[in-house]
Amino acid sequence: MASITIRNLDDEVKTRLRVRAARHDRSMEEEVRIILRDAVNGGRPGPRNLATFTRECFAALGGVELEVPPRGPMREPPTFS
Repeated sequence: MASITIRNLDDEVKTRLRVRAARHDRSMEEEVRIILRDAVNGGRPGPRNLATFTRECFAALGGVELEVPPRGPMREPPTFS
């Protein structure tokens, strides 16, 4: 993997980048990687995380609490004799 150093970055840009990264629950470094990847892909987003996509699709519904069934004892393994 390659590395890049960005010099003379405005303090305001860095602050906004830090806020944007926090809003997406990512590090600033990861946020910059995603921004650059999207920019060189012509604005097309890269592959998405399925869990994030599902959460975004159903966020307007407010979520659902599912009842977890109680666990019972494990079955005996089959014998093949």
